[in-house]
This record gives sequence, C-alpha cells and structure tokens, in this order.
Amino acid sequence: MLCTWVLQTNAQNVETWLTKTDKSVLFQKQSNTLSFDKISNTSPSIYVDDTKKFQQIDGFGYTLTGGSTKLLSQMNAAERARILKELFATDGNNIGVSYLRISLGASDLDDHVFSYDDLPSGETDQKLSKFSLAEDKKHLIPVLKEILAINPKIKILGSPWSPPTWMKTINNFKGGSLKTEYYGVYAQYLAKYIQEMKKEGILIDALTIQNEPLHSGNNPSLLMLQDAQAAFVKNNLGPAFKLVKISTKIIIYDHNADRPDYPISILNDAEARKYIDGSAFHLYGGNVENIRSVHEAHPDKNLYFTEQWIGAPGNFAGDFSWHIKNLVIGASRNWCKTVLEWNLASDPQQNPHTDGGCTECLGAITIGQDITRNPAYYVIAHASKFVRPNSVRIASNITTSLPNVAFKTPSGKTVLIVQNDGSTTQEFNIRYYNKQITTMLDAGSVATYVW
Repeated sequence: MLCTWVLQTNAQNVETWLTKTDKSVLFQKQSNTLSFDKISNTSPSIYVDDTKKFQQIDGFGYTLTGGSTKLLSQMNAAERARILKELFATDGNNIGVSYLRISLGASDLDDHVFSYDDLPSGETDQKLSKFSLAEDKKHLIPVLKEILAINPKIKILGSPWSPPTWMKTINNFKGGSLKTEYYGVYAQYLAKYIQEMKKEGILIDALTIQNEPLHSGNNPSLLMLQDAQAAFVKNNLGPAFKLVKISTKIIIYDHNADRPDYPISILNDAEARKYIDGSAFHLYGGNVENIRSVHEAHPDKNLYFTEQWIGAPGNFAGDFSWHIKNLVIGASRNWCKTVLEWNLASDPQQNPHTDGGCTECLGAITIGQDITRNPAYYVIAHASKFVRPNSVRIASNITTSLPNVAFKTPSGKTVLIVQNDGSTTQEFNIRYYNKQITTMLDAGSVATYVW
C-alpha cells in the first residue's frame, strides 16, 4: 500500500490559495507550485493523516437574509447574475458557497417584521387557512431560484425568529414565549412551510427550531427554554413531521457555545432525541471548544455552526484572523458539519434591518455603487471552494502558532487550511505519509493547500 502511495505522490503538486491580513493578497492562487519530496529540516511540521476520519461536511456559507435578497433583487440583472455566479459556482475564481441559512418569516435583517400568518389583533387561525409565503415571494424565493440554477445541490437550513404573534404570550414579534396551547398548531405551521417551499422547488434540508432561544431582546425573537423545546420536539414537531413524511432534519438549540447543557439536556430525553439530527451553535458567548462536549455526550448526533457576525465598519486583519481561527478551523475541529457567517449582504449603512434589529452587521459583501468584499467573504472562500459537501475532516496536528484543519474531498483531494497565528513569518513543513513540502506564511496570513 505504501509503495503505491509513494508512486502517486511523486507526481503530486500542491496548489496554494493565499490571503494576507494587510489585504495585499486576497484569496489568490499562487503561481509557485509546491511538490512533495523526501526533504528534512528542523522547521515545525503539520502531519496530515487521512487514515483518521471524523465528521462529514455539509458545507460552508452564509445566512441569506431577507435584507440580502432585497438588495440583490434591486441590482441590475446582469450584475446580480455575475455576483451570484462568483459566490455559488466553483470554477475559475468563484468561491463555491455550498450551504445557506434562511429565516422562516422575518429575521432582524429584514426591513420589517412578518410571519406567514399575520392577523389583526385578537384573531387566530388554528387551521392555518391564511398561511402565505407572499412576503418571501417578493425577493427571497426568486433569488434562491437563481442560486439553485447555479448550484442545484446547495443545502438550505431554515430558522424561525418568531412564530405569528397570535401564538405568543405577549402578542408581539419581540420576546415572549410560545403558548402551550399552540404547540400543535405551530408544529403544523413549520411543516406547512417546508411543504410550501417544496412546491416552489426549494428543499429545506434542515430546520432549527428557534434562532437564539435564550435571547428574547431581538426583533423578532422568542424565548424557548430547553424543557419547552424538548416538549415541543417530542410531542409536536417530531410526530408532525413523521405523520406527513417530512425528512427535513430537526436541529435543536441554535445559540451560543456557553450553554452546551441546553442541547445535552434535550438529547438526554429519549423521546425527544429520536426525532433530532443534531445541535447548532453561535459563538457570541463561550469558547468554540465547548461544542465538543455535546459530541462527547451524544456522539451519534450531528453538530452545526450556524451564525457569527462581524461588526461594521470592520477590522480586516482582526476579523479575518479571529473568524478563520475560531470558525473555519475551530468549529470544524470541534465536529461541526457546517460553518456559516452572518450575513450575506448589506448596504453601505448596514441596512436593511428591523426596528430594534442589528444596526452594525457587516455583510460578506456590501452592495452599493460597487460591490465590496468584506472579511466574511474571504473567511468562507478559503474553505467553501475546495472543501465540497461530503468531504470528511481528517487528522492533522496543531503546532505552535499554526492552527489548521484538514479534509479529504469526495474526489480524493486533500485540503489543508493553515493560519500563521504568530507575530513573525513562519517556515513549516506539511508532512503527508513519508514525504513533505516546506513552505512559509507571513504573520496573520492564511493559506489553503490542495493536492
């Protein structure tokens, strides 16, 4: 076996895509080609071992907010087609985004709050006869269809920020809880959403039950403690999906890494866990390593990283470095199947947003007179272009000042993402079986190596 591998690596060249934090190089393919050889030196080494495999990857991408799709919809059709191709195609210099999160109803980065069953105060609609995707048909659904034409296999995760207000304890989009008497109706509401989107040709691969269930101060938002979420899954949502044969994955939590006890407590409930695919995380609190504890408690359940924002106006060096280290590398090394940035697009004033929604959320791109590519664009690009869906994370060691993560793709390529987290230029080796390459990275720089 080893002799066969050596014959293959004699011809293996390594492609390098580089970003420097001074922005002199932004996700550019390097002209110099590295080749594996039997060289020896005393520089630190990253050992890549594809015999040790971990989680399968679903994809890397962004939240496609309603505000993002409104801005895209207002673009000239040819310009929109160009930026969507750049984002979602994999050829040439396109970055191949492979996973999107969308909101069910409004998120706080829509220009107004809405659900799919809004009624005058005092009215209810327990049969959901007035359910309508009309708001999403204005911008979100048309843009999604354009994206699906570029990448029909892109996976889509849906997340609600709030149920219709008539189902809530305070009859308001901001805060409050879901009334227990409407648990069954709300489960039907979520099932109907998936069915109606399917009629539009849009498959919802996964659903998180509630965005940030412990943060009721956003607009929209909903407080849903873990006992309530467990009860809703086992008594209502899980059975409702099963009854109508909905295969959309059910994902719990969708909040910060400082509370791994929340998903663990739900997964400890045998009746709830049988309906649950996994748990989702953000990183506005806690350390990314905390996510691993959920895997250790329930190794048969999946983990997803679904949101992290960058505050405007942004600091490229600091934001890019932190997000690569903690999300692309950190979340992946702690068993997450996705890494998603918040959000895809905003205008130069970080609009649109709801009254009380995020006023400083910097999009991966800014859509104004021109398109500006911001830190999150390059953070995701370093993984999404090469670590295609169904890639598998493989083993690699962390050496001093060189955080990294490695993958094996479905086509048999090896992908290694390395960051120089130190303050000086670092020479290092990449060792793969019995051969190595020697390369270097400037302080703060990130490179994706592909062979």
